[in-house]
Amino acid sequence: MKIYFASGNEHKREEMARIFPDYEIRIPKDEGIAFDPEETENTFFGNALIKAESLWKIVRAPVLADDSGICVDALGGAPGVTSARFGSENGQILDSPGRNALLIAKMAGIPDRKCRFVCNMVLFLGPDRFWSVQETLEGELVTEGRGEGGFGYDPLVYLGEYGKTVAELSPKEKDLLSHRGKAGRKISALLSLFPPE
Repeated sequence: MKIYFASGNEHKREEMARIFPDYEIRIPKDEGIAFDPEETENTFFGNALIKAESLWKIVRAPVLADDSGICVDALGGAPGVTSARFGSENGQILDSPGRNALLIAKMAGIPDRKCRFVCNMVLFLGPDRFWSVQETLEGELVTEGRGEGGFGYDPLVYLGEYGKTVAELSPKEKDLLSHRGKAGRKISALLSLFPPE
């Protein structure tokens, strides 16, 4: 069965393909669809729903969408829903290493390093039929990035129980522990119980 994933992020698509091995995961560009909806909500759920419904209106088929980010306690939960745009103001666009460097700089000298990755995932089957799951991965911010795996803020989040940053996990370990993996497995369980008609 084909499920569309409302993203242009190839890293996320790879994760979704591993989390949903029984489904063919397609992203908009696979089918020549221009897709860049404006994320105007202030919650992960709100933005995931925007993306899911926007793509569903085009493909009229099951759509998965996620909105995710990193929330830092000492920064009042920032960057939060703006994680992908963190530090990109006044026409300046920061790449992933730039956002990571900015976050480390903002946390300089702050002892409370608690943070979490948050993922809200929506499976959209129609305007009156969709599911949403939100999950987290708890960790602490390091003072210097570590690891070559993963993407985004993964090198900055240390998992004390495992003695590694998220970027030092293998793909299999990350899928098991991550916010996206946890949310995806719950959506997958719902799919098995209530398959799309």
